[in-house]
Amino acid sequence: MKVSQQNHSLNGTNKNRKPEWLLKKVFFSQKKEVEQSLKSIGIHTVCQEAMCPNISECFAKKQATFMLLGDTCTRACTFCNVHRGTPQNLDEEEPQKVAQAVKALGLKHVVITSVTRDDLKDGGASVFVAATKKIQEIDKNITIELLIPDLRLNLEALKSVALCGAQIVAHNIETVPRLYHIRKGANYQRSLDVLRFLKESNPHIKTKSSLMLGLGETKEELKESLNALLDVGCTLLTLGQYLAPSKSHESVKEYIEPKRFEEFGQMALDMGFEFVKSSPYTRSSYMSHEYFERDKLQISK
Repeated sequence: MKVSQQNHSLNGTNKNRKPEWLLKKVFFSQKKEVEQSLKSIGIHTVCQEAMCPNISECFAKKQATFMLLGDTCTRACTFCNVHRGTPQNLDEEEPQKVAQAVKALGLKHVVITSVTRDDLKDGGASVFVAATKKIQEIDKNITIELLIPDLRLNLEALKSVALCGAQIVAHNIETVPRLYHIRKGANYQRSLDVLRFLKESNPHIKTKSSLMLGLGETKEELKESLNALLDVGCTLLTLGQYLAPSKSHESVKEYIEPKRFEEFGQMALDMGFEFVKSSPYTRSSYMSHEYFERDKLQISK
């Protein structure tokens, strides 16, 4: 049965022309210092690999999301710009390199993610744990957020991540279940089960997830997915506009106006989320330190 585009609209604008609120400039001069530091250490960031539009803003503030397990993903999601293929062997020095970068940049809040490595028995969980421990050796007051793949729902691996000392563990559901064809190799229920098990394994951590908007989802579908996240104990949320990295990637169905993002953010708060960032340029780890600002969120350390 064919469903009309009107029924799927979140009240955005024409998909064929990028609106002025999405014409963000990248200032390469602001990236130089951080990029040089990262290059000298030999560590990847998802900011660079995924062509994040916030890169100059975050790098100017010495904020970066480190990417573990190399730079090659074993899955082929049609929305993502990270290189996919057969990955190389793990760099055993990666956890130490991340800690070195944290120290060199003077970070007080660290976000660590990875490519998906289905070729590894534990999905790379042990590397997340090792990186967390290395950072804690530098300064136990540094807050740590881990953004993990689904680890193929390996319960032992997930438990090790939940108990490793990070204050926030995130896993993104990315979109509503009807649109899961864009997440090759992923499963909507499995992603919810990952978030559920993380929280059950360690009730003291906060769990977080993210959705991209503008792929054709309806408000009703969005609300159903937000309720599903709350049902598994996930209380931190980011909502952002999907932007296609190239013409060969999944196409944008609509550009959601900033005021609509504000409405969706308030809707999520009213539903019971503790803290929400919702705007066209919001990404999963964008300004994630704000979750820790005074009087916004109480995080166990």
